[in-house]
Amino acid sequence: MSQPPRKRVLIVTYYWPPSGGVAVQRWLKFVKYLRDFGWEPIVYTPENPESFYDDHSLLKDFPSNIEVIKRPIWEPYNIYKWITGRKGKKLGLGFADESGKKGLATRLTIWLRGNLLIPDPRIFWVRPSVKFLRRYLKQNPVDAIVTTGPPHSMHLIGLELKRKCNLAWLADFRDPWTNIDFYHELMLTKPANWYHHRLEQRVVKNADGLLVVSQQMKREFDNLGGKNILVLTNGFDSDDIPYSETLPDNGFSICYVGTMNSARNPIVLWQALSRMCSTNKEFAQKLKIVMAGQIDISVTNTIKSLNLERNFEYLGLLPHDKAMELQKSSKVLLLVANNTPNAKGIITGKLFEYLAVGKRILAIGPSDGDLAEIIRETGAGDVVGYDDVDNAIQTLTRYFNLFEQGELDPEPKGIEKYSRKALTGRLAEILNQITNE
Repeated sequence: MSQPPRKRVLIVTYYWPPSGGVAVQRWLKFVKYLRDFGWEPIVYTPENPESFYDDHSLLKDFPSNIEVIKRPIWEPYNIYKWITGRKGKKLGLGFADESGKKGLATRLTIWLRGNLLIPDPRIFWVRPSVKFLRRYLKQNPVDAIVTTGPPHSMHLIGLELKRKCNLAWLADFRDPWTNIDFYHELMLTKPANWYHHRLEQRVVKNADGLLVVSQQMKREFDNLGGKNILVLTNGFDSDDIPYSETLPDNGFSICYVGTMNSARNPIVLWQALSRMCSTNKEFAQKLKIVMAGQIDISVTNTIKSLNLERNFEYLGLLPHDKAMELQKSSKVLLLVANNTPNAKGIITGKLFEYLAVGKRILAIGPSDGDLAEIIRETGAGDVVGYDDVDNAIQTLTRYFNLFEQGELDPEPKGIEKYSRKALTGRLAEILNQITNE
């Protein structure tokens, strides 16, 4: 008996391999598994995006014969680089320079970005994309459109295609829009702030369905009038977990993989580690702080100021497969939620890979947030508040004692629902729902 033909879904995403980073992986993994649930994905993405780094290890996840449409994009980043003296360099947006401060030129470009490039610098890709995709869709019909942001200008493409082509549209919010942690840093005028909120409301109210990554985000978009809101967290792909023997680290290694800006600098942890090293020689000898990814200068300055430099190793940017091996070999995996007003709704995507490799997780963030709920539910680790140094010391002391006894690794429970394949099944369900209404 022949299988029914797959429905077709057009996915509009700024981030796509060979660009690296967690923003790429969410929809790369959905695309990897959508065919298993009766959907044929077509990807629309920029030909020449501004990418902080490339990760060719992600290319292995491409399903065979997936259609990927790439179109040129113009972005004002060359102007930004010229103004700030960074011509020829990759951007690390939101990061301070080596002095730990944002200079006048950087502050000027942030003001211009927030007030003139609304909702973000990719706005210039919206009109040509809508024009191209309207022609494409006439010849290559699809059953649904998905847009994923940030950058939230991708949603404006979906908004126009919804209006002009009357197709089912699913808007995916990997991060909030006006409630994102750096929104207050954009130095917005009242008209610009109003326009950001107006565009956000238009997207939320016109999309046939919304995807968000946390319960807190769901409540926020409920208040904005969204419908068919599904919490679809990030997850882990079993294919990414190293199964071969990874040489374990002999020291008491605390590992962080990912981006750490100044708002994510876990000062409470560095203070706790510094005090423990000053009172426990054995702990000081065995402690290793290993970090990989994009780390703000404020983080390394704090580590140095608390005399932890000799325990610290920075590995720079790692391809995804190497990052997985590092996590597998470490003793404690560090997670940090940005210390910002929206912290309760932040669930960093790295959490799910941490769960899959089966190592003890130490999270810094609100004890009543969505991140803490998942860690308690799975029994994978502990959450320490941003200012609770005593709790951090108690937790780390317990971890170190378990490490000495060879009993540090937890046994996480109920993590199967966070597998990328299971999450794609839930995605297919909402796509079926919005296309059958």
